[in-house]
Parts: sequence; C-alpha cells; structure tokens
Amino acid sequence: MSASAVYICDVKGKVLISRNYRGDIDMSVIDKFMSLVMDKEEEGNVTPIIEHNNVTFIYIKYNNLYCVATSKKNSNVALVFSFLHKIVQIFIEYFKEMEEESIRDNFVCIYELLDEVMDFGFPQTTDTKILQEFITQEGHKLEVAPRPPMAVTNAVSWRSEGVKYRKNEVFLDVIESVNLLVSANGNVLRSEIVGSIKMRVFLSGMPELRLGLNDKVLFESTGRGKSKSVELEDVKFHQCVRLSRFENDRTISFIPPDGEFELMSYRLNTHVKPLIWVESVIERHAHSRVEYMIKAKSQFKRRSTANNVEIIIPVPTDADSPKFKTTVGNCRYTPEISSVIWSIKSFPGGKEYLMRAHFGLPSVETEDSEGRPPIQVKFEIPYFTVSGIQVRYLKIIEKSGYQALPWVRYITQNGDYQLRTN
Repeated sequence: MSASAVYICDVKGKVLISRNYRGDIDMSVIDKFMSLVMDKEEEGNVTPIIEHNNVTFIYIKYNNLYCVATSKKNSNVALVFSFLHKIVQIFIEYFKEMEEESIRDNFVCIYELLDEVMDFGFPQTTDTKILQEFITQEGHKLEVAPRPPMAVTNAVSWRSEGVKYRKNEVFLDVIESVNLLVSANGNVLRSEIVGSIKMRVFLSGMPELRLGLNDKVLFESTGRGKSKSVELEDVKFHQCVRLSRFENDRTISFIPPDGEFELMSYRLNTHVKPLIWVESVIERHAHSRVEYMIKAKSQFKRRSTANNVEIIIPVPTDADSPKFKTTVGNCRYTPEISSVIWSIKSFPGGKEYLMRAHFGLPSVETEDSEGRPPIQVKFEIPYFTVSGIQVRYLKIIEKSGYQALPWVRYITQNGDYQLRTN
C-alpha cells in the first residue's frame, strides 16, 4: 500500500493540485500539515515525515512547492518517497520545469497524469516515455481518449511492442566522474569515482540484452580473481534489469526501454591519483600587484588526451589590469567569479604546461590566506576509465534473429575536482 492522497501546495499552504485515491482523507488535513511544517521550520526541527491524528504526511520540497502524500495505513515510506520524486521527474519531462506557474498552466494534463500513475493507492505506470504515448499536452482537448499502449498492461511496462528500425544499433557510454580534494601540501584528502552506464537503444521488437563487465565478484566466483577486475559499490540499476539474475550469476540481463536511459550507476571509494596536477606559486608585491605562476601536469598515459580542460584559479576580488603569458591555450579574467580561467583544448598525457598571470591590486587590504578558494579543474578524457571497468560483451537476442551493431564508448570527466593552494 502506498499513498491515500497526493497534494501539491505552494509555500503559503495553498493547494494547487490534489488527488484523493482512496477517499479516506479529508481535504482539510492539508491546512494542519502546513501549520505543522511552519512550526517545525521555526524550531529548526524539520522532518520529511509528520504524523497527526492518525494521518501520516510524507513530503518533499521542490522549487518552493510541497509535494505531499498522506496515508492512514502502514505504508511503505521508501516507496512513497520514490513515488513523489518520480512525480517531480514526470512533470519536469512534460513541462520542462516544475514550478507554480507550470502547475497552474497545465492542471488538466496533471490530473490525467495523476490518474494514470497511481490507482487506489498503488503506483502504476510511472515511465515518462510510456505516459507520453497516450497523454499529451493537448490530451484534454481531444474528444475521444486515445487508447493506452500495450506497455501499460504488459509485464514490460517500460517498452511498447511493435518498435521497428531499419538499422538496429545500440550505443553504450561508460562515463566516470572523478571527485578529488587535494590539500595545499599535496596530500589527497578525498577521492572517489562515480560512474554510470548510459544507453541509447534503437532496436526492433522486444530484444533481450546481456551485458558482461569485468566484475570482481564474478571473476572470483569463476576462478579468474587474478585478472583485471573492478569491485563495484553502491550499484543501482534501471527497473528493466532482472535483479534475481544478477544476484545469482552477476549477469546484467534486461529488455531495454526504447531510446535513451541510464542502465546503472556505481561508485568506487578508492584512492585516485590526480589525473591533472596543478601547482601554484603566488607572489605579492607590497599590496600593489600580485603574480601567479601555475604549472599543470597530466598524470595519465601518453596515449590518452584530455579535451576542453579548464583550470579555474581564484584571484583577489579587487584585482585589475590582468596580463597573461602561457605556453599553451588561452587565459581570460572573469571578474564576476574573481577567477582566471586557463583553457586548454587538448592536453595529452605526460605533458606539462606553464602559465603566468599578473594583476594590479588597487586596495591595500591583506588577504586571509586561509579563506582562499581552491583551484578547480574541468576536463574530459575519451576512451579512458580511471577504475579500469570494461565491457566484456554485449549480446543482443531477439526472436527475429536480426543483426545489430553495438557501439561502446568510455569517458572520464571531472566531478568535484579541487586542489587547495597555499
């Protein structure tokens, strides 16, 4: 059992949209909910779940809107939260943004959506691509309601039957973001890899795909523990993946949605050597000018190249008269963020570049060195993964037996990548 009713309210407590799925909740309870929320915010004791007179309020806040679910039963709270976040995601897909104006402009379409996503307290079809097949922006203007696609009543609710393509292709992107924090003396304080496997599927029929990775658990269970393998943590799959199959033999087996989707995400809490190392020497001259010498070094293999590298160096807020000299790329002063951005279009592995910057300082105030922001680095390295994850195979099985082309691409990019300065 999930929610009995769903409300969307503004910050003043005015109900913009409401849908009672079980008829056991009085509309007046939402007024009490808002007063309870205001009281808890004033006390600094905000909680995502509030209970009052046998009614449980479960809510999330997005763009100054409260999305509230109420229940009188012993509901699965995790399911309700997941449902509320899914509603927000659906509205964003339909209306580009979820805010008060978009709610008011599209309330007929929203009521149609709320009727489809839940029935008598049980979540139903929440896949946006399937909903868009029979609920359109102009759906309320049509005299005859369109027939729901088979996917709504199918076991495979995320894919419609009868999909056809002249050319059957699958594009698979393994994207890893590196989160890194380096202290001023060069020690790595925090490092992790956050990865995702994204797919674009253009396949006819109802194909079954099987994806094999160099998963450490699988390799050890099959006696290949010494091979190059990766231990994945916090793995999260799209709903199409057969979890029981993965738990049994670590095979990622699934019937994919049509088009673009994220198949899985993972995290590796591991020591990461900084891919792009940045050293800075800052010289101040009698509060009249300041000079920066920045050295950037790529610490990955020579056969790889980082593209669109941006090194963002913070400078004093009162700096003026910028002058730059660099061995590669170009520099620009961005006073709105008090930084110099050193852009390098192509940064091959094993290379080292220098940049010098000179600024005038009209004021005589001393800068607090402890409050100096860190240097940030942005980059993207194609055909490369930090973790060493590899797609061993991607099998496509469909009853018609057509031939399909799988394309695999690896990308490493920056996440929260910061280097502190002295």
